Amino acid sequence: MSKPLSDHDRRKQISVRGLAGVENISQLKLDFNRHLHFTLVKDRNVATRRDYYFALANTVREHLIGRWIRTQQHYYEKDPKRVYYISLEFYMGRALQNTMVNLALENACDEAMYQLGLDMEELEDMEEDAGLGNGGLGRLAACFLDSMASLGLAAYGYGIRYEFGIFNQKIINGWQVEEADDWLRYGNPWEKARPEYMRPVNFYGRTEHHPDGVKWVDTQVVLALPYDTPIPGYRNNVVNTMRLWSAKAPCDFNLKDFNVGGYIQAVLDRNLAENISRVLYPNDNFFEGKELRLKQEYFVVSATLQDIIRRFKVSKFGSREIARTDFSKLPDKVAIQLNDTHPAMAIPELMRVLVDEEKLEWEKAWDICVRTCAYTNHTVLPEALERWPVDLFAYLLPRHLEIIYEINRRHLERVAAKYPGDHDRLCRMSLIEEGGQKKINMAHLCIVGSHAVNGVAQIHSDILKATVFKDFYEMEPHKFQNKTNGITPRRWLVMCNPGLAEVIAERIGEDFIRDLDQLKGLCKYVNDEAFIRDVAKVKQENKMKFAVHLEEHYKVKINPNSMFDLQVKRIHEYKRQLLNCLHIITYYNRIKKEPNKQWTPRTVMIGGKAAPGYHTAKMIIRLITAIGEVVNNDPVVGDRLKVIFLENYRVTLAERVIPASDLSEQISTAGTEASGTGNMKFMLNGALTIGTMDGANVEMAEEAGMDNIFIFGMRVEDVDALDKKGYHAEEYYNRLPELKQAIDQIAGGFFSPKQPDLFKEIVNMLMHHDRFKVFADYEDYIKCQEKVNALYKNPKEWTKKVIYNIAGCGKFSSDRTIAQYAREIWGMEPTLEKLPAPDDKQ
Repeated sequence: MSKPLSDHDRRKQISVRGLAGVENISQLKLDFNRHLHFTLVKDRNVATRRDYYFALANTVREHLIGRWIRTQQHYYEKDPKRVYYISLEFYMGRALQNTMVNLALENACDEAMYQLGLDMEELEDMEEDAGLGNGGLGRLAACFLDSMASLGLAAYGYGIRYEFGIFNQKIINGWQVEEADDWLRYGNPWEKARPEYMRPVNFYGRTEHHPDGVKWVDTQVVLALPYDTPIPGYRNNVVNTMRLWSAKAPCDFNLKDFNVGGYIQAVLDRNLAENISRVLYPNDNFFEGKELRLKQEYFVVSATLQDIIRRFKVSKFGSREIARTDFSKLPDKVAIQLNDTHPAMAIPELMRVLVDEEKLEWEKAWDICVRTCAYTNHTVLPEALERWPVDLFAYLLPRHLEIIYEINRRHLERVAAKYPGDHDRLCRMSLIEEGGQKKINMAHLCIVGSHAVNGVAQIHSDILKATVFKDFYEMEPHKFQNKTNGITPRRWLVMCNPGLAEVIAERIGEDFIRDLDQLKGLCKYVNDEAFIRDVAKVKQENKMKFAVHLEEHYKVKINPNSMFDLQVKRIHEYKRQLLNCLHIITYYNRIKKEPNKQWTPRTVMIGGKAAPGYHTAKMIIRLITAIGEVVNNDPVVGDRLKVIFLENYRVTLAERVIPASDLSEQISTAGTEASGTGNMKFMLNGALTIGTMDGANVEMAEEAGMDNIFIFGMRVEDVDALDKKGYHAEEYYNRLPELKQAIDQIAGGFFSPKQPDLFKEIVNMLMHHDRFKVFADYEDYIKCQEKVNALYKNPKEWTKKVIYNIAGCGKFSSDRTIAQYAREIWGMEPTLEKLPAPDDKQ
């Protein structure tokens, strides 16, 4: 028998990783050694693994620079319409491997490192994740940047360079403990500071009304220092820019107050200004109305708009002379996409710039503003909608409050004209919510100030029109669109699952990587024995590899022949990790009752972070770990059921676990998950989905075929009907013996013998005030899981369904999503043309 291939040799055979020419490899080795030489400080001559990582990162980065400069030069010369994607979150993960994939350098770098006695995967592991996001919304922004570059759009991502990203999660004695994410501690080789583009941002102060206009005076100034990160498109020589702003105190900060002897304190107080970009707020789908958060939102918006207008005014590359002054052309040259309401201040800020600084009359400015801006809604959960107290605005951004009042006055005039005498409608549609404390409804501001409003899956967009924004839809139906989310197949297939990408490429070629619809071509192989075998083999290899990773990093042993059952996402009541727990307990009880039956072995893995202030979510984590302690140590069960909480779930862990999973749990209450994108990643990587008819699951079922996905539970209509009738958890508890047993075990301390009432709050919530109706879907969920078990026993039939799922993934590429945004919202045309490489003579 031939000995098994080493990891390196196996990687070499994967063609989607790019060609490794001899000249290429020797040049890379030279570049690497040069960078290593400069990385090593004079007093150190022994290189650490981190030194090697930085040398490799800088070597790869060199391949970006020429393309980056040429791309920007190309934009200045062609002067295309530009799109500005403004987001408070960009959940980027690691950059090294993604850059190598998109530049077709992966095999060459791997070979160069190998010849130098280094293992590239070990070096890749030295990179910190750029965790500047909480979950779906931030990761979507990252996928969009990849697609915009790959489609040749002149696009810019604008956000905040948080010094501390999403916290690192440690599980200690079963509880989540947060640790600061000091991701910049060793420096970031992928960013370039651009102090020459520093911008002032104003806060506080007061307004003065003069005959020639309004002045905002006596403000406090914070400087916004930009850091640029290159965003390479897939093998098209395009490199776009993500520009993240960092807060810097001006030199004279607090010193002009010449408080005698206060010099030291004044310098120390610089921290107050610089705190604006210190830390990412760790809430997912929850609004926390803190002054610092509003400062962050205005900070990114003000700095970005100054940049947008500067770039609009100059036209020739590198020139600073004003060339363009006619702002009526702004919407022809600029599109601004607001990623949720977090950057909603872009609307009043653009009005302030146009009216107060550029002296346009209101009507003209408003027309420009609306035609430029567009808004993406990401949630219908009421607790997530941003409603800022008017008092906070009056204090922090007095001019913007005046502008919002004027926007609202004119808006309500239009409403009153269209619906005379309908006072209730006026109240519902106002940007200002009256009541105890007056609040600004930021979603209403976004709808009124944008020419397009979109949801992120068909069902979500329909719910927006029918309920949350019904009044606005009735008044301006032309504004409302759907743009179903997508994921980039570069990171989420080629990079994280090269084995599967190769098996696919052997059948249908490599073009699917930039045109994912071509996966439909796999349908004709659904009965091909060799293809079925290849797909199953890749999955098994990925499972073995992940099992090894778990043993190395978490000291847990799992059975790689068991079904890997995964639910990884932020911990939230609406995502119903508790429903998953009830299935685990039910399955455990069944095995215990009939230990000699042929049970389908399962390893259930649940991962995700809980917001630090979200008590219930933290208790859910504690329950999962408690169930694991009991189940995993029960000799009767053995390795037929294991429960693992995956610590510190993040982009990099997703890239390891998703390719290894068999079953994807997407079990939110129908009508609560706007889209979901993890669901798409599992589908693309050969897992089957068990899910409700919620978010993009609906469209996944449509694309893969209802027979190839496990759908259960209430539909949106059923949830609405149950709301009307009244949801009574006790009815289910009394009617379903297995549910009663599970709840009684949790309540009675079976899973927490040392603290019998540890989980009484969770049980109380489930029994008396569960907004997400866990019990209502329990029975159907358990039945559906039985079908999953039965099918898993027939590996061939299982794999056929997997193939139908992969073949149905084309729609869920972020390339398709972005092409739709470009054509239907931004008025831009995507292109698959390549730019000339930097070494080509033009």
